[in-house]
Amino acid sequence: MTTHAIGRAGRPEMDEGVGQRRVWLVLAGVLLGMLLGALDQTVVGTAMPRIIAELRGLEHYAWVFTAYMLASTVTVPIYGKLSDIYGRRGLFLLGMGVFLLGSALSGLAQTMTQLIVFRAVQGLGAGALFPISLALVGDLLPPAERGKWQGVFAGVWGVTAIVGPTLGGWITDHWGWRWVFYVNMPVGAVALVTAGLTIPGRLSRREHAIDYLGAALLIAGTVPLLLALSWAGAEYPWSSPQIVGLLTFAAVMLSVFFLVELRAPEPIVNPRLFRNRIYTLSVLAGFFIAVGMFGTILYLPLFIQGVLGRTATNSGAVLTPMMLGFVTSSIVGGQLMARTGRYKALAIGSVALAALGMVLLSRMTPQSTGSEVVRNMVVTGLGIGTTMSLFTIVVQNAFPPQVLGEVTSGLVFFRSIGGTLGAAILGSVLTNRFTSAFTANLPEPIRQHVSPEQLGLLRNPQALVSPEAMARMQQAFEQFGSAGQQLFDQVMLALRLSLSSAITGLFAVGAAFMLLALVATAALPEIPLRRTRRVGAASAVAVEAGPSPAQPVVAGSERSRTRGDILDE
Repeated sequence: MTTHAIGRAGRPEMDEGVGQRRVWLVLAGVLLGMLLGALDQTVVGTAMPRIIAELRGLEHYAWVFTAYMLASTVTVPIYGKLSDIYGRRGLFLLGMGVFLLGSALSGLAQTMTQLIVFRAVQGLGAGALFPISLALVGDLLPPAERGKWQGVFAGVWGVTAIVGPTLGGWITDHWGWRWVFYVNMPVGAVALVTAGLTIPGRLSRREHAIDYLGAALLIAGTVPLLLALSWAGAEYPWSSPQIVGLLTFAAVMLSVFFLVELRAPEPIVNPRLFRNRIYTLSVLAGFFIAVGMFGTILYLPLFIQGVLGRTATNSGAVLTPMMLGFVTSSIVGGQLMARTGRYKALAIGSVALAALGMVLLSRMTPQSTGSEVVRNMVVTGLGIGTTMSLFTIVVQNAFPPQVLGEVTSGLVFFRSIGGTLGAAILGSVLTNRFTSAFTANLPEPIRQHVSPEQLGLLRNPQALVSPEAMARMQQAFEQFGSAGQQLFDQVMLALRLSLSSAITGLFAVGAAFMLLALVATAALPEIPLRRTRRVGAASAVAVEAGPSPAQPVVAGSERSRTRGDILDE
């Protein structure tokens, strides 16, 4: 990096050349971009039960989310690295445009396959929104101040999550599920214009080398891994040639990817970052939290609609308490970090509270009252809210500023991997647990009246979320005469009990992952959050000399730790 690209304190020129008013305008543009992605995720969740009822296929339920997460996950580190090289604005706008294209196509989908493909297009765009948004905050603000703003950002996501589920349910009930995708378009248009006018372009120039081979190997290793975890136990047995072949191929590609990244001049995912304990433990904690969080967000609407019998609109409204907890804890947590400059106690308490919430969710039954569900979701939301921005601030505080895009996107990448793996694995577990539970819960007299083929048709929880599917099933039982209604009621009870058992089992798995996150958080070192954007004279010299990205900055000091210090940790 040439000397003119660095300000006098070691910051990129963006810090020195952007005034306070411009900072506010940039943050407004970033907020709208994050709003775009958050609105989509929260609105679609409550519409999913109705979507699978119309397009058919509970077995593909998780894939609507998995395809989105898969596409966004593999592109996150690529966007992050390219934004460090070329600047944030162009890639941010490109991601937003691709996201809107995917939204329009998803609304036009006629089959589950089309919807899954178009959701993947959305994910290709979403991969740019969140990491570049977080990197922009890091460009503009010192770590101690980022807590307040990233708490606000998480709060905006939470407010959207409060409005989104209810809005998604209302739109689904009154306009149809396709409009939950079309609603992105007006928000996206405003976000595109605002971001294009406010976010600075590339403010520095330097020589660069794009790691094309690393990007290709990352995709070649990640995609078959996620496919194998999604299909295992549902589409194919774990020991089948298809699953074993996919896992083997993924292991080979990821091993080669690791070796290539060690030698790449500018790697997509830098393995040397893991020499820093703060980075390693933050990645582990974020990974485990993402698995548990997506288990909650993805399957709570299905539990509320399918097990408790609420409408899509009511399902969205019931999610509001969890999001209120999310918003409250994210804002309060950000303020606490800004005031104290400390984060470890807050991190431990938040993850422990999230684990408790997941345990409470796992103990729900079809007889659970509304107040019990609200309590459990409030506890979970209070725990998860703070963690969404906390680990990002912790990692950004531990590294020199010129690699913010790389380290931020690395953290988002592994958190996205956790969410994607969580959706894939939990979707497979849901299908298997539901099938075995339904067989156990179905009364013996019904098995005597129906053939094995008819039994397979009955094992379909769509009747719990679609009035049309329920009417068709009830009509099928009319052939049994006076006993038909009784048999129908028994089947519906078996469906409800089986779905409840399957989903609460997933919450228990999520609680286990939250406990693993708690262990990682407890081992997290703590260094005070810096209260200035400037790194110090010694660090400025180190930046010009081109330090290893694994070399973190000690908060509150005027020096950088050496590689030996990092390895000693």
